[in-house]
Order: sequence, then structure tokens, then C-alpha cells
Amino acid sequence: MIQKIIPTNVITGFLGVGKTSFIKTLLSQKPADEVWAVLVNEFGEVGIDAGLLGNDNQQVEIKEVAGGCMCCAAGLPMQVAINQLIAKAKPDRLLIEPTGLGHPQEVLKVLTQAHYQQVLSMKSCITLVDARKLSDSRYTQHEIFNQQLQVADLVLASKADCYDEALVGELQDYLKTNVENQAMAVERWSYTQHEALMPAILTSINLPHKLSAATNVPVAQAVTTAPKTRLLDINYSPLFSPDTRAQQLEFDERGLVCKTKQADGFYSCGWIFDVSYEFDFDKLLELVKGLDVVRLKAVMITNEGIAGFNGVESELSIVELDDAMASRIELLSMSALNREQVEAVLIAASKRLGC
Repeated sequence: MIQKIIPTNVITGFLGVGKTSFIKTLLSQKPADEVWAVLVNEFGEVGIDAGLLGNDNQQVEIKEVAGGCMCCAAGLPMQVAINQLIAKAKPDRLLIEPTGLGHPQEVLKVLTQAHYQQVLSMKSCITLVDARKLSDSRYTQHEIFNQQLQVADLVLASKADCYDEALVGELQDYLKTNVENQAMAVERWSYTQHEALMPAILTSINLPHKLSAATNVPVAQAVTTAPKTRLLDINYSPLFSPDTRAQQLEFDERGLVCKTKQADGFYSCGWIFDVSYEFDFDKLLELVKGLDVVRLKAVMITNEGIAGFNGVESELSIVELDDAMASRIELLSMSALNREQVEAVLIAASKRLGC
């Protein structure tokens, strides 16, 4: 069959900057006659972002790779996931969201390998930055924070409605002083102003990615020398075989799974509760607000419906979701978490239906 070259955007940014919310807004602008695919990578092990994105649009295919940077181990997890997405969705555009602690240079290195140059057309790499974090050395001295800026074609001053315009200017000055890549543009971004801001961003995402961070060779040059279409037999190519293995969760006798991780100075702890659990929304909200963590994400089945929680330090947003196969919550901290204590409070805030 004929497989067209797929415009591909990498959307990156440090923890809690709003990448998932931005992608959700971007998906709302998708042309009605196109199919888009989204590959989401998370630092934690239980997988939350796909649930927060939602998948009520049949023209959008979402796949998740949990458990840290998907470009590790020679990029095999990312390659397998991309290949499965292409085989299943045959998308008109591919959006890739690496974890906020992922290494974007390595992600781009995988995506610009020779065997992808006739499949993926690398477009603008977008990096979201909350300009308020420029005063926090935990961000500015972190290698990955600066690497995300280094590879960007477009930098979005995320949550720009929450701070003065002067901070956007400070972000531009920071880029000039600390980042060798002088080719990127800077635009304001906030969800509350997305209708006014999105047209310029939609134009920018179709520009070619200027530079491969791994090779310093313009990616656009490599892509334009490739043929416009490629003969690809999905039925016989193992590289593009669909994923036929459903994720198998091994719940304990209480009906839950807990997974922990430590890397890059961060600790994560996540729980998955089987579908029999129903959480008291008010108790859950009290718990979430009382946690001292850097990042919190959750999709929870509650007595008031399915709720998506998205927390970054003192900021918390809650959305109503349409569906969830299980309740999931993930905490990220810069110090070790008391797993048993949090788990006990979570269980106390719930009841098991039919048990």
C-alpha cells in the first residue's frame, strides 16, 4: 500500500508546564477529515496522560509509553510505539510528547534516523516554558530544562495569563544568553486565550524542524530529498506490525497495583485501582490539596463522576471526563514519598462496589 510521509511534531517542556493541555487544545483544531495520532511518554509507571487527553474523537489515536524516557535502550520503546501507531491509525499528523524529564535530543536522534526519513517529516519542535520558573534554579540549572530549549523551533511562554508580560521578555533574554539555538521563535500561550493565540501557533507547527540536535544537520534537507510516498506493506513488515498485546495488570488481593520509581533526582509513586473502587470526591479533593508534591496527575472514578486531576506544586485543575477503565493516580516528588501512608488515605477515601 502507499504510505504518505507523516508531518510530525515533538512537543516538550519541563514537568507540569501544560503539555497535555496544549495537545488537547491542538487536537480540537484538527481538520475534520484528518486522522491524528499522539504518542505520550510519562516519567511514572502507571500511565495517566492518555486518560487526561481523552479519546472521544474517533479521528484521534492515542498511545502511551509509561516508565521514563522512551528514547532509552537505543530508542526501541519509542520505535515500537510509533510503528504500532502508524500501522493502526495511518495518521495525517503525529504528535509526540516526551516526559518532562526525557532527553529531547535523544528523541530527535531516533526520529531522524535513516529508516524514518521516508516515513516522518519532522516539523517544528515546540517547547513550553512557564516563565515564572526562570527564578528557580531547580529548573534553570537542570540539564534537561535547557536541552528542551536548545532543540526548540518554537518556545511557548506557557500559562502567560498568570504573569506579567515582562516575564515573557525575561524568557527571551534567557534564551539569548543561555541557549545556543538562536533560531527559535517565542510566542505567548495560555488556555484561556487559546482562540486568539492558536492561529499563529497552527501556522508555526507546519514549519520544518530546522536542526537535528544529534547531528547538527538540517532535518528538512534530509526529508526533502526523500520520495513523497513510500511503498509499505504493513501485513509483512515486522517494523510496522500492530500491537496485539493488551496491557495485563496484576492487581493484588485488594484490587490495586502500586508502582514506584526513582531517577534524575525525582521520586514517583503511582497506584491503579480496579474498576470496583469508587472514591468520595470531597475526601479525595482534601487529600490531593494536602499533598506536598511537585506533580500530581490522576484519573479517578468518584461518586460525582469521573474526574481528572492535574496538579503542579500549588496549582490544581480538575476536569470531568467521559470514561475510565480504572482509577489511576501518580505523585512525583523531589524527596522519597511515604507510600504506605498515602495508600492508606486513598483506600479510606473509597469504597468497593459489589464487594
